[in-house]
Amino acid sequence: MTAADTTVLNDMRRWLERAVIGLNLCPFAKAVHTKGQIHYAVSQATDTEALRQDLVYELKELLAQDPSARDTTLLIAPQVLADFLDYNDFLDVADRLLRKMKLDGVVQIASFHPQFQFGGTDADDITNYTNRAPYPCLHLLREASIDRAVAAFPEAEAIFERNMQTLETLGQGGWDALGVGKSGDEDPQK
Repeated sequence: MTAADTTVLNDMRRWLERAVIGLNLCPFAKAVHTKGQIHYAVSQATDTEALRQDLVYELKELLAQDPSARDTTLLIAPQVLADFLDYNDFLDVADRLLRKMKLDGVVQIASFHPQFQFGGTDADDITNYTNRAPYPCLHLLREASIDRAVAAFPEAEAIFERNMQTLETLGQGGWDALGVGKSGDEDPQK
């Protein structure tokens, strides 16, 4: 593993611990994190075809593992898809791949990107940060695990609205204070 890979992993773990778990943006994340069931895969891809190949590999690896050992995978792509629109286009490629591999309904892909933007929002809208991570990331989730988690969590459909309210209350200053961006992106004025 290179020093750059170690930095990417540290940045993603910090984001997961401080934002996703710390703000309870995903009430299911803490358990799999604590049990060590999250696999972090740093892609060396510099183009979308190489990332697609990494996605195929990580999907197969996820399903080859017992869920008690690897319940979910974060496929992190620090060298490709820096532009959110390109990333968003790649999500269509990923969805087609799931169907081609007959994994639709078996695995779900959640999306995280440093410039994530929900349709109909301004780029600086704080609610976009519910899906912002330090690097482009494809979160591979087993559908069976999602179903179990949702069954155990009353009103799971309210998570999205609660997250937006959490971020609105936190504000940009509160988000920045979490220190969950990419290493080296910190404001030198702080």
